[in-house]
Amino acid sequence: MPVDNSAERTQEIRPVKYAKAETGFAWLRLIGASMVVVEHSFPLVDPQRLTILPASWDLSPGYFALMGFFAMSGFQITDSWARDASWWRYAAKRVLRIWPPLLVVVMFTAFVIGPLVTVLDASEYWTDTATWGYVVHNAALYPLQHLLPGVFAENPYPWSANGSLWTLPMETTGYALVLVAGLTGLLGRARAGLFALLAGIVVLDGFLGATYTFQGRGGSLLSVPVGAMVAFGVAFVIGMVMHRYHGTIPLSRAAAYAGVAVYLVVNFVPVLQPCARIVLPFAAGYGAIVWAHHWPRRLARYDKWVYGSYGMYIWAMPVQQLIVFAGVRNSYLLMALALPLAYACGLLSWQLVEIPTQRLRVYLRPQPKSPRNVRPRDSVSGRGAHRRERTGV
Repeated sequence: MPVDNSAERTQEIRPVKYAKAETGFAWLRLIGASMVVVEHSFPLVDPQRLTILPASWDLSPGYFALMGFFAMSGFQITDSWARDASWWRYAAKRVLRIWPPLLVVVMFTAFVIGPLVTVLDASEYWTDTATWGYVVHNAALYPLQHLLPGVFAENPYPWSANGSLWTLPMETTGYALVLVAGLTGLLGRARAGLFALLAGIVVLDGFLGATYTFQGRGGSLLSVPVGAMVAFGVAFVIGMVMHRYHGTIPLSRAAAYAGVAVYLVVNFVPVLQPCARIVLPFAAGYGAIVWAHHWPRRLARYDKWVYGSYGMYIWAMPVQQLIVFAGVRNSYLLMALALPLAYACGLLSWQLVEIPTQRLRVYLRPQPKSPRNVRPRDSVSGRGAHRRERTGV
């Protein structure tokens, strides 16, 4: 899951009547994380059923949400580079955003949940190298390790203690792509090259053919399915393009809804259906960015309750597996129980882990300009500097 929801300031390219863009992004991420919880409630009870919708529809709301996540990340992470084009500060910010919450959930799963639910006895569990490998591998992200010894072994879906983590290596690959693009000028004067990058990745995606039911051709690299990574990469690059051309590409709600309508029509018309997977990242990616910039201003007062989407996303599956372990075998009951519990975990992660670690960014601020380059107003009164600090510019 696309995951940088740290309320960084994005380009303000919407009328005043709408909420700030980061508020819209935060709400959409929370809605998307909830959609993923809903989707996972079905295969965790019946592995043959992958989505809440009938299989004949060939639609997955959760997969649509993931495409939106990646597009939003592409937009917001590109904005982070645009505001501070320092490779080491950029990398440090990404580390502070991704890893602290990840380390907490990985260690809690291995050291608290695991011993409670494993079918192995305590000595076997703690001496098994896979127990410690789960923490090391998932903390490194490459390669991921989905299994803990004997954990959830008798659940209907025994193949992963936390399958949601599978998108995080793809997310960090997107971060590396932004870094390379920034260092090579693709996010600056050579931004037209982003269209060549997008065209290339779309062609590669067409060859690999990943969908929500098929991880695509191309095998895997360090446990990451190459086809799926490329498919989500299309949405990520769309976000990059939309940021760099924010003054040129219109953010039209009508176009966003039309994109979703086109995707649905293409998906349900048999002769056009092969094109649906190509339309999907454009419909989901463009739509997510447009809706974020047109979020109702009246909802901004509640934004402190919606920044826990990353924690919700990475905690939801262990929570769901525990509920199934307790005996729940109805997908809708699992959904009803898991949504509020996962949301609570997300809020706790935001308050206890993410906010404290985000405060460390104060040490990553760019060095102030030399006196000869500072306007008199800034050097005398400090008002300009204060404004930059307050808005996060």
